[in-house]
Amino acid sequence: MILSKGVTHALRWLALTYLAFLLVVPVGLILFRTFQPGIGAFIEQITTPAAISALNLSLLVVAIVVPLNVLFGVPTALVLARNKFRGKSALQAVIDLPFAVSPVVVGVALILLWGSAGVFGFVEQDLGFKIIFSFPGIVLASIFVTVPFVIREVEPVLHELGTDQEEAAATLGSTWWQTFWRITLPSIRWGLTYGIVLTIARTLGEFGAVIMVSSNLPGISQTLTLLVADRYNKANIYGAYSVATLLMAVAVIVLIVQVVLDARRAKHDT
Repeated sequence: MILSKGVTHALRWLALTYLAFLLVVPVGLILFRTFQPGIGAFIEQITTPAAISALNLSLLVVAIVVPLNVLFGVPTALVLARNKFRGKSALQAVIDLPFAVSPVVVGVALILLWGSAGVFGFVEQDLGFKIIFSFPGIVLASIFVTVPFVIREVEPVLHELGTDQEEAAATLGSTWWQTFWRITLPSIRWGLTYGIVLTIARTLGEFGAVIMVSSNLPGISQTLTLLVADRYNKANIYGAYSVATLLMAVAVIVLIVQVVLDARRAKHDT
């Protein structure tokens, strides 16, 4: 369907207005409130012991979640792309479950599993290893909500790649590791990198699942997103704005990386 020039312009302005009210205005308001007292006040709020501890904890969670998602995500994508087996559709549905289930539900499920009175409560009661309301619970929640990203970015690339090069390498005597390292991995590097970027962004911004399994104690189990909510609930509005701005800065960096990766992937495909 071909639209007239006037209708096209009207739809364009309607879309821009919609995005402005939903995205630009709220973000701009937060930035205005954050820097209204000056740069010094902003730096003071994001360099408090609680803020530094929350940043370090968030980065530590990312440092654990990303390698684990890569370690298990790439083999899973290979299995899904290279094999046909009974229950494949069910596995695909399970992988997409974090997209459909509320993060709060994820947190409740983890409590039912790993809480002191949960199915695996003996881990805390008998072994003394506390999972829920501590750092391991945050890691588990973050892993659950980020599981699909690496798999869903790598699997289509594997489908597009096919198996011709891998079969040729095997015919020439390459081991499975040599084939993966020299042929498969270079071919999926853009999809894998994109999945890692999305995993980082989701891990840093996750709130719903984390708040359910964290004790939310400053300096112990409080991430950046939890610190924003904690400061806001304690009427430290400016402190909440400052940490939210810090999170937005990280999100912008991630967005820039995504744009660069998209451009390089498109250039590589052509």
